[in-house]
Amino acid sequence: QVQLVESGGGLVQPGGSLRLSCAASGSIVSFNKMGWYRQAPDKERELVAGIFQYGSTTYADSVKGRFTIARDTGENTVTLQMNSLQPEDTAVYYCNAEHWFPRGNYWGRGTQVTVSS
Repeated sequence: QVQLVESGGGLVQPGGSLRLSCAASGSIVSFNKMGWYRQAPDKERELVAGIFQYGSTTYADSVKGRFTIARDTGENTVTLQMNSLQPEDTAVYYCNAEHWFPRGNYWGRGTQVTVSS
């Protein structure tokens, strides 16, 4: 069973930056996709950024140009660099890893990001 542990959340002022990190308990090379999702109060969980096995990436329109996802297969980590943070970015951020065949879907416990002055 893969375990994912997020870190790096916190309180930041509008316009500030945070870097989230997700550490996996084993190798991440075999995951077809890893990503960051977020869930704000009274809202559905949404994909923020994803990185696929061969390095391609995808971003939610709301974070394009501000957030960058990266993967380090040597350290078995996935990071999310978040710049120009806005109050609407406030949410619990979750790390996710997927195997497509056989199907496997793994989640971390989340880390809180709060953007407020």
